[in-house]
Amino acid sequence: MSMETVSVKLGKRKQGKSGRISLYLVYYKGSVPGPDGKLKALRDYEYLNLYLDDKPRTAAEREHNKKILELANSIKAKRELEIKNGEYGFDAGVKAKSLFLEYFKAEAEKKAKPDDTGNWASTLKHLAGFVKKRYSPRITFSQIDKTFCEGFKDYLREDAKTRTGKPLASASQGAYYGKFRACLNKAVNDGVLSLDPAKGVQRPKIVSHKREYLTFDELQAMAKTECRNPSLKRMFLFSCLTGLRFSDCHKLTWGEVQRYGDGWRIVFHQQKTKGLQYHDISRQARELMGEQGASGDRVFFAISEYSSYLSIVLREWALKAGISKHLTFHSGRHTFAVLQLENGTDIYTLSRLMGHREIEVTAIYADILDKTRREAMTQRIPEIAGLRL
Repeated sequence: MSMETVSVKLGKRKQGKSGRISLYLVYYKGSVPGPDGKLKALRDYEYLNLYLDDKPRTAAEREHNKKILELANSIKAKRELEIKNGEYGFDAGVKAKSLFLEYFKAEAEKKAKPDDTGNWASTLKHLAGFVKKRYSPRITFSQIDKTFCEGFKDYLREDAKTRTGKPLASASQGAYYGKFRACLNKAVNDGVLSLDPAKGVQRPKIVSHKREYLTFDELQAMAKTECRNPSLKRMFLFSCLTGLRFSDCHKLTWGEVQRYGDGWRIVFHQQKTKGLQYHDISRQARELMGEQGASGDRVFFAISEYSSYLSIVLREWALKAGISKHLTFHSGRHTFAVLQLENGTDIYTLSRLMGHREIEVTAIYADILDKTRREAMTQRIPEIAGLRL
């Protein structure tokens, strides 16, 4: 099908009970055979943000409709001229009239990998929420400008919520905005946009919160100390040695535990990100799992759910080991990350081990390690008495 076959028609659509009629252009681009062999029409739409009064009663309303129709037909004539004069008729200004959300959805379906589906789907959900709040759902690329990009960033920070109704973490804001930018870059490469409208807009910054973790000596002290809930002890130490969250430890089944060479591997979907993880574990981590059960049995079956009771038991256990840090179960994951970096694991490998979508999240642990080293150099060596120059 050649682009010279493109034709433009003016369409009208009544808007519910609003008493208005929306005007739009339909670009007919021929047809192609569908899966059933029948011809399928190829169309694009451009919504003009022009409206007629449905039932004009006064002279003013009739005059208004007349002027609006004249303007709509003028735009239609301009588009027809653009099609005629363009290289293939259609690229001259028409691609920018493509529907942005439809384009993003198509890109999400094409680009999303099995371990990244949630990221694209969540970005689409938040984009749709932002567009619904401030624009029309039929927004086109011609309306995507720097103001839109700044507005979406603000929406992620101020309005967007998780499935549980909580504000988005800064890392999630950065991840979703990153997917938005990736889509804009693709649109530039496809010729839909001539320039990147997000150029110069800063990506949301990841806010670093204090991450409580155990040093290796503290971890050893915990391991040697009795806990009044042995199942919690096994599960927490397992988290320290594998980096798994409570949710992933809690749902882990024996069917996800596999022999791999001379060792063991767990293959599971992260509860938070839904990403598929191939996680090799150490001999000690395997020992903490206990005796092998049936495929569908949970490994840590004795822990029903995370509760304030478990938090209290965990802190009592830490105090008994001589550790006054305000530990949570997630401290096990932080401990794993810091110990990996201390023992030479590079940040990119650690990012994969942690299942992080963004390397900036993993980099926070490198900052913690640098701070620890600075403290070691500046504070831990006692002053030399009587030192004189």
